Amino acid sequence: QVQLAESGGGLVQAGDSLRLSCAVSGRTGSSNAMGWFRQAPGKGREFVSAISWSGDTIYYADSVKGRFTISRDNAKNTVYLQMNSLKPEDTAVYYCAARISNFPPIVTEANAYDFWGQGTQVTVSS
Repeated sequence: QVQLAESGGGLVQAGDSLRLSCAVSGRTGSSNAMGWFRQAPGKGREFVSAISWSGDTIYYADSVKGRFTISRDNAKNTVYLQMNSLKPEDTAVYYCAARISNFPPIVTEANAYDFWGQGTQVTVSS
């Protein structure tokens, strides 16, 4: 079993930055491929970014490419999402997720992830 806990959300203005953290604990700890998703009110869960268990392979949704950076520190069992140049359309609950399987290293479908955090709210005002 893997437990995930997000933190770092908040209310910011357009153009500001936030860094989300996802603390990973449990049996598989730092060896999971990870992803970040978001869900805005009235919309489905949307893929944001994913990182392989080693950190060597990274992928971003087009909507955040060039503004967001995913990273991980396996020694700390933590995955990060640095969000710069935030826009009002980035407003959503952000979730981190973990996969049991590490192959393929990157997956963008939410139903491929086995464990989810409780989410952290990010609100960007214009």
